Amino acid sequence: MDSESKEIIVLGSIMRGDKKFDKIKKNTKIEAEELNSILEKLEEKGLITVKESKGFFGPKVELFVTEKGSREVDERVHELNEKWNQMSVLYKTGDKQKLKQYMDDNKSFLPTMMFFGIMDIMMFSMMFSMMGMMMSDYVPQEDIPPGVDDMQGDSDMGNGDFDFDVGF
Repeated sequence: MDSESKEIIVLGSIMRGDKKFDKIKKNTKIEAEELNSILEKLEEKGLITVKESKGFFGPKVELFVTEKGSREVDERVHELNEKWNQMSVLYKTGDKQKLKQYMDDNKSFLPTMMFFGIMDIMMFSMMFSMMGMMMSDYVPQEDIPPGVDDMQGDSDMGNGDFDFDVGF
């Protein structure tokens, strides 16, 4: 994932209410040293502010997204939505080559789309099935929601079998 995508993910994490370093680190899965560097860049750009206060156990540091940072996230999420819509159109037309090319060209955006919940994970999984590929070819395994990669490959889905619990 490129540094710009990571910056947007960190901003999004803070906007969601993750105000402390450890919480952001956990939710973004970015190593401490790199996260610290990203936070410094975001502060330099005026996208976040750092507020220190006295806490019960010493200084308390919290991070907040500025109005400029909020606009940046909104613009990026809008762009990501447009990219997802284009991928969906290519999938629905059945053009495997164009879809694969588009995904290759926009590979760095896929984890960011997942983080912001922009993509329909089921459709995304079916896109890979249609192309005969695995999602992990494009998205790092740790960024794939649990159980999603199981929906691909040698799955029993689509063979006419139904498995549902009626509650008895």
